[in-house]
Amino acid sequence: MNISADALLFDSDETLLSTLKSLVRCWTRWAEGYGLTLADVTSVEVHGRPASAIVADLLPAEKVAEAVARLEQAEIDDAAAGGVTPVPGAQELLAALPAHRWAVVTSGTRRVAEIRLAQIGVYPKHLITVDDVTRHKPDPEPFLLAAQRLGVDPARCVVFEDAPAGLTAGRAAGMTTVALTTTCSAQELEHAADMIISDLSSVSVRDTDSGVQITITA
Repeated sequence: MNISADALLFDSDETLLSTLKSLVRCWTRWAEGYGLTLADVTSVEVHGRPASAIVADLLPAEKVAEAVARLEQAEIDDAAAGGVTPVPGAQELLAALPAHRWAVVTSGTRRVAEIRLAQIGVYPKHLITVDDVTRHKPDPEPFLLAAQRLGVDPARCVVFEDAPAGLTAGRAAGMTTVALTTTCSAQELEHAADMIISDLSSVSVRDTDSGVQITITA
């Protein structure tokens, strides 16, 4: 499949970075501190949602701010200790793109996103986090903000995501959506994806004066 676009927008966790083991470690320890289990955490919707929204589903309102801060620090510490790795093809794909042709759009906080990305040598010129928006995925606001900062038409953007919430947000923004099966099955993603791939190793790009030519081999 060949796609012509002006910009590529990437989710972070399980799209550019493999963070599942880190998340399990952090959320397990965090849950134990509040008398919960990892099963309690996963009993609510977690994929593609900010930690603050997940925590708000699990704890009384007066405990949320402190609990989110503890979790954020745990995720930062784990990432700094080498707890994340690149998704196959991510580093090579980003290296082939000029800085003005891509952005990272994550439901995580800026502090967590920056240190995780730095662990694999990725320093995006444009990084949209939950700290930058008033409505998070599946609302299209994060992706629309990324297009605005890149100065491109949303319809000329391609979104790469692993979670239904992110794909729904990308489609609502009027963008082409490509799903990675790094977290969910193809069946869980197909309703909001224009194309489904296993990881970024099947994606190659060529930058031209008229945009980015994207080739996807599924």
